[in-house]
Amino acid sequence: MAKYTRIEVAQTMKEMGIVPVFYDGDLEVCKKLVEACYQGGARVFEFTNRGDFAHKVFDELNIYVQKNFKEMILGVGSVIDPGTTSIYIQLGANFIVSPIVNPEMAKTCNRRKIAWMPGCGSVSEISYAEELGAEVVKIFPGSQVGGPSFVKAVKGPFPWSSIMPTGGVSPTIENLAEWFDAGVHCVGIGSKLFVRKENGEYDYEAISKKVKSSIEIVQSLRK
Repeated sequence: MAKYTRIEVAQTMKEMGIVPVFYDGDLEVCKKLVEACYQGGARVFEFTNRGDFAHKVFDELNIYVQKNFKEMILGVGSVIDPGTTSIYIQLGANFIVSPIVNPEMAKTCNRRKIAWMPGCGSVSEISYAEELGAEVVKIFPGSQVGGPSFVKAVKGPFPWSSIMPTGGVSPTIENLAEWFDAGVHCVGIGSKLFVRKENGEYDYEAISKKVKSSIEIVQSLRK
């Protein structure tokens, strides 16, 4: 069962500004990655449903997170159907992110008051998603849909919309400034956040620093 309400999820996403987005089939890697992000100050983390048996990895990961990092809000992304949505809700996901707008997923999440964040690529899709109860909408792939200029254009007629771009977001002051100046609610960042060593292994200390600096950039942009 989810620990956090959909409103708490949306508020924390806005406060942090940064949502790390990650998948690996190795549970131990996921544990270390979440810990690195937590130590860097992140309090929302999106585990993506990308590989075989991903739900089993998430199950163990969520138990680990609830035991060791009680303030971390763990959710799941890349979900495209109500059946998979139900599985992750049963495993305690605090939010569900999708690359598409699926009304049956909305019903499944709304029934349990779970935050549902569908992927949208047009003003019509954003409006429909909000009609279905989405508090935060995802634009994906962010840069291909239109980047910060798309967000700025949408916020004209839809100033109430809370938008989270994923794809095309970099943890640099220049890129983050473009997105937040356009009016995003928060941003999802994947591989560009996860620094690797020369041997290909993740550099968890460097990842913590990257997450910390990214959050600090967002906070400075909001002053």
